[in-house]
Amino acid sequence: MSDDNVLRMKEVMEDAGNIIYTKLNHVTKSGMTRYISVICIIDNRPYDYTYLVSKILDWKTSNIHGGIKVGGVGMDMGYHLVGSISFALYKIDDAITQRWI
Repeated sequence: MSDDNVLRMKEVMEDAGNIIYTKLNHVTKSGMTRYISVICIIDNRPYDYTYLVSKILDWKTSNIHGGIKVGGVGMDMGYHLVGSISFALYKIDDAITQRWI
């Protein structure tokens, strides 16, 4: 994880009011994996920060489905993704609000 990426994402969070919107792009047939995009609204415009978040978390992205690859079942994976980025940035799980698009 690069300190430059973390600093950039902290700036984004400040501009976006600490809200990340998640968009479900694809669920595998088994239901075990999801591909989720990360979007922030700044000055009433949506910006995609999927790539930056994937670099900070060191999670894979998909060129086919778009979004960050998130594995697992039994919980809200968008919430898990945003909780993970929140912990990476601020060392607490709930510093960032997550909303689905």
